[in-house]
Amino acid sequence: MARRKKHRPWLDYLVYLAVRAVVTTARCLPIGVCYRLAELLAWIMYKVDVRHRVVGLENLRLAYGDDLDETRRDQIVRGVYRHFCMMIMEILHTYGRMHLTNWREHVRLVGHEPVLDRLITGGPLILLTGHYGNWEIAGYLFGLFGFPTSSVARTLDNPYLEAYLKSFRECTGQSLIPKSGGYDQILEVLQSGRTLSMLADQDAGQRGLFVEFFGRPASTHKAIALLAIEHRAPVVVGVARRVGPGFKYELRCADVIEPEEFQGTADDARLLTQRYTTALEGLIRQDPSQYLWLHRRWKHQPQPRKRAAAGAPA
Repeated sequence: MARRKKHRPWLDYLVYLAVRAVVTTARCLPIGVCYRLAELLAWIMYKVDVRHRVVGLENLRLAYGDDLDETRRDQIVRGVYRHFCMMIMEILHTYGRMHLTNWREHVRLVGHEPVLDRLITGGPLILLTGHYGNWEIAGYLFGLFGFPTSSVARTLDNPYLEAYLKSFRECTGQSLIPKSGGYDQILEVLQSGRTLSMLADQDAGQRGLFVEFFGRPASTHKAIALLAIEHRAPVVVGVARRVGPGFKYELRCADVIEPEEFQGTADDARLLTQRYTTALEGLIRQDPSQYLWLHRRWKHQPQPRKRAAAGAPA
């Protein structure tokens, strides 16, 4: 039996104090200085984090095959580390500093009209994105505009860091639902006609729904499609993609999937899941260095069907 990890509250608190000191320092620095620190941090992580670097290179090989040579795959993985270190610095400068009077200096909205129409008229809505671009900025902006979302997120093991991060995320009205054990809260959001936001590109294990992602079966959570169909909630696929230089993003709505488009068949969940997965893939292809290739998206693959036992009826 595996030994349970011993919990040390004092260590959690020391880590929290260290993170808070780093955050406070970074927020006091000009964004240009933070970018230079991000470049240094990304270079260190690329060198030290061998395990995730190898995962990223292998994922790119699976996704693009011979379309990318080894040098180009390595360039993209380096870009992934750089982008996410820069994104962290930008998040620290977003909360409390981006307002209704200055958000246009950093964000451009594209294809947002049908989403705003739905938010104004009301009714359940599901916003989907992936580990691409800056997924935190969208939740912040929706709250800033007066349309707070309920976002499903994993609860951190460190309770002090969890409370600190939650205070950032909820400063414009966004509320968080724990990924584990939050199903009743998810239902309450949709039943009351509010907006739910989720990351839709995580491996769902061997029992997930397998759909095509970059031409390869990817295990995907079927709950998103089932919730959309049951509650007649449109599914909006979008991302906040860096269009730089500097702190410049494009918040783009790529697809709006209406449950009424489906025919009430047993395959509806698969069709809806495939459609939003395909939309995410198209967005990622615009700049693959902004996607988190470091997580094992194809960790599980469909199992071959067992042959019928000898003598069994066909």
